[in-house]
Amino acid sequence: MPELSVIVPVYNEKATVEEILRRIKAVDITKEIIIVDDGSTDGTREILQAMPPEDGLQIHYQERNQGKGAAIRTGVAQAKGRWVVFQDADLEYDPEDYNILIAPLRDGRADAVYGSRFLGVHRVLLFWNYLANKCLTLLTNALYNTDLTDMETCYKMFRREVIQGIRIRSNSFNLEPEVTAKILKKKWRLYEVPISYSGRDYSDGKKITWKDGVIAFWTLLKYRFMD
Repeated sequence: MPELSVIVPVYNEKATVEEILRRIKAVDITKEIIIVDDGSTDGTREILQAMPPEDGLQIHYQERNQGKGAAIRTGVAQAKGRWVVFQDADLEYDPEDYNILIAPLRDGRADAVYGSRFLGVHRVLLFWNYLANKCLTLLTNALYNTDLTDMETCYKMFRREVIQGIRIRSNSFNLEPEVTAKILKKKWRLYEVPISYSGRDYSDGKKITWKDGVIAFWTLLKYRFMD
């Protein structure tokens, strides 16, 4: 059994997909890598299809673009590792931080660990994205009586039984608030650790918009009172 399952949702990331795969492989942890191509149309799928078969690497192809949540759901169902982490393919997050994330899980303190971009070294962020993130994190803390600093972080690592025990309904970026809400409602032991972050702006291909913030707001409210 691998120590870690790395789930990589990919959508139109031909410029970075090979590099993120190289960085993941370089981390000295026994792992499996589960790439889920979410209907890419920019040549990413062709790059993945040209990769030779390799132990510890799975590549799944969604028939059409369904969203990050749908891709993560596909990857989670295939995971065999003791722990599971989400990894975006755009190079904003550094796989070298896996060892920081995994420490509270290895020593039995945590059931889930979030990597906070605001506790560690990070590129100066876009103001409106920063403000939206802070507002959503504040709402999370108020609704679920907690003290997170970065609810929307990609770097979420779990015991496999925890994430596979959550029914992920979201298909898009509202995956993040849904998973967080369900972790907190089930009273799982959640830790935060500092991570590095090299954020992209919209000219670099950043995909999250204000509409995703509105959906995340509604998602937090919805799952406070229902499954």
